[in-house]
Amino acid sequence: MKLTGHQIGLLKSYMTDLVEQARQDDQTQRSFGFSAASYRPDQAVSDLLAILDDRVESEGVQVGLPANFLHQMWTMCNEAQPHLRDQVWLESSFDGTSSCKAMVREQTYRALMTYLEQQCRP
Repeated sequence: MKLTGHQIGLLKSYMTDLVEQARQDDQTQRSFGFSAASYRPDQAVSDLLAILDDRVESEGVQVGLPANFLHQMWTMCNEAQPHLRDQVWLESSFDGTSSCKAMVREQTYRALMTYLEQQCRP
C-alpha cells in the first residue's frame, strides 16, 4: 500500500488528537488521585483503527480517503505489531519513561509512521 502525503497528514492529525486526548485523560486521573492503568501498543493501534473507522465512515470521501483505506491500514497495523511492541519497549526501557497512555500512544504512533514509511518505499 502506498500512502499519499495527504493520507499521511490525516493519519498524523488523528494520531496527534489521540495523544492529546490521552494526555487529558492521564491528567484527569492524576487529579482525582488515580494511578494510570497499564496501556499497551496494541491498545494504541486499536484506538487509532477505531478513530479511522469513524472518520472513514463519516467523512472518508470528503477528506480523500479511499473506500479500502481502513482495511489496508488494519492489515499494515497487524503486520507492524511485533515491530511496534519491540520499539515501544526499547524506547521506554532506554528512556525510563512511564507507560502512561499518552506516552505509549506517542511512542507507538511514531514507530508506526516509521514502519509505514519503510513499507511504502518503492
